Order: sequence, then structure tokens, then C-alpha cells
Amino acid sequence: MNHSRHLQPARAGRRAVLRTAGALALAVPLGTTAWAQSAAGTMRVGFQKGGGLLNVLKAQGRLEKLLGGSGWKVSWHEFPAGPQLLEALNGGSVDLGWTGAPPPIFAQAAGIELVYAAAEPPAPHIEAIVVRPDSPVRTVADLRGKRVAFQKGSSANFLLVAALEKAGVKFSEIQPVHLPPADGRAAFESGRVDVWSVWDPYLAAVQDALKTRTLSDYEGLLQPSTFYQASRRFAENHPQVLEELARTGEWANGHRRELAELLAPTVGLPVPVVEAWQARNPYGAQPITPQIVAVQQQVADTFHAQNLIPRRIEVARYVWDWKRG
Repeated sequence: MNHSRHLQPARAGRRAVLRTAGALALAVPLGTTAWAQSAAGTMRVGFQKGGGLLNVLKAQGRLEKLLGGSGWKVSWHEFPAGPQLLEALNGGSVDLGWTGAPPPIFAQAAGIELVYAAAEPPAPHIEAIVVRPDSPVRTVADLRGKRVAFQKGSSANFLLVAALEKAGVKFSEIQPVHLPPADGRAAFESGRVDVWSVWDPYLAAVQDALKTRTLSDYEGLLQPSTFYQASRRFAENHPQVLEELARTGEWANGHRRELAELLAPTVGLPVPVVEAWQARNPYGAQPITPQIVAVQQQVADTFHAQNLIPRRIEVARYVWDWKRG
């Protein structure tokens, strides 16, 4: 594969932002759902490796069980990162998905319509800025002039921006290299980039394989939530899906070993690596509170202040009011 074309910084502007948005059976009690008895259709779910609880639902077949004989079907669509998933949601290819905090901000800045349907609690150690063990880079302040790989518009992008700001380094002083996770891993291993900012399970995998050193995670920085996003119509018509996510999260928090054994085959990693990832990943799907909105607004304002999105957005405009049953 020719990776050189991926190592060029993306152009600024609205077109670039839109392109970013595009390149942007374990026992748990089943609830009853009115929508499962409604007219038949297909629920289209977008997921990532390590994508919140959606991987758990998929591995357990929970949605399929929930729909039962109602005539509804579920189709699952995997994406390398949140920006690509949200472009699919904008295009009507998926109805529901999970991402970190930045992808919906980049999507909104590009005019993509979506709603924040539910949030997962912050997890400060599930992504990090890492270097190889023999790297001369010791701190975030040493990143000036270095080639740093990350998925543009992702949570790893915000981690990098926030860590640089805290260290007094301008974003313009590094050499950003926009790569999705698989290409980022290849570039990092080969030495074509000096640093990689990435999330779990890619983080857990590279920590295990290369014994990387961590320059920064979210400890000591603003810690945003992660989000389930949907079309407004889907959120309004199918809130019971969010209830299932909340119940599944309660189970997952109390069954870490079983969870690792369930997910390991789906992400292609050994169970101990998945355990390390899950040990630092709390669950708890919940409605979007004013406090969550306030933190997400700070993330959006940070990207705007850095000229990484072309206009200021108002997060509260995109929140769907989920009232838990």
C-alpha cells in the first residue's frame, strides 16, 4: 500500500471539514419495546472497533433478539473512525452510531444534521499520545517539528490539541499527519511518523506489541464524554434502544472478564489485551445533561479557536432530550 499520499496535511475550508466528517450470548435482561411491534423495517447501526456498547450488542445479538418475530432486521456497518461513521449517518446509510466527542463537532461545522442521543462517561485513559520506547521524545513539549499521526476530527485529534495547548506548543509547530487507525499503526511502526495519538483498542494493542511510552492521556485535561448519535427521527421513534444500551452497560461494568472474552474475537486481539482496555473503560449510557453539554461546548470552542473548524457551533442545538423510563 502506498502510504505517502496519506501523509499530506488536508486543506482547510468547508470542503475539507466535510471531507473530514467523511474520512470524519451473555445474559442481560431484555426490555419490551413498542417500536419492535411497529411496521417492519431495518435498523442500520454503525460501529467501530471498541465502539462503546454497540460491539457488545452486536456480539450478543441483543437487537436481533429484541426484534424477535416483529419483522424488523438489523444491519451492522463497520467504520474505521467516527468521522466516517457520521458522514454515513448524514447520507442516510446508518441510523445510529457511537463516536468520541470531536466527530459530531466537525460534522456539525460541515452542516451535517444529527442529534446527541446519549452519552457515555469520560474515560481519561482509553486514548493516549504515544512514542516508541527508543524515541528521544520525552514530553509533549518535545513535539515541536515532529510528525504526529492521528485521525483528523477524532477524539485523538482533541487529545493532541488539548495536550499541546497545556504544554505551550502551538498546533502549527507540529507536523500533523492525518491517518485512520490502521494506517497510523503502520506509519508509527515503520518510523514514518514520530508520534501517534490513538484510542482503544488500537492503543492497548500497540502498547502490548511495542511497549510504547505515553506522553499524555486525558489525565489533567478537559475530559469530554463519548456519544451515541442518531438522526433526529430515529431518536424520537426508538428511545428504547437507548434503554437497552443503559442496561447492557450496567451488565458490562460488573462482568469485565466475560466482556473481554466476548469482544476479543470481534476485534482480533488476545483476551488479556482486551481486558487491559476494558479495565479503563467505564460504561453508563445516560441522557445528555447540561454539564455534559458545557464540556462538549468547550471542546467545540477549542477547535474553533485553533481554526480547525470554520465556524462556532452551539452544541445544545443538537441535543435530543432522552427521558429515561
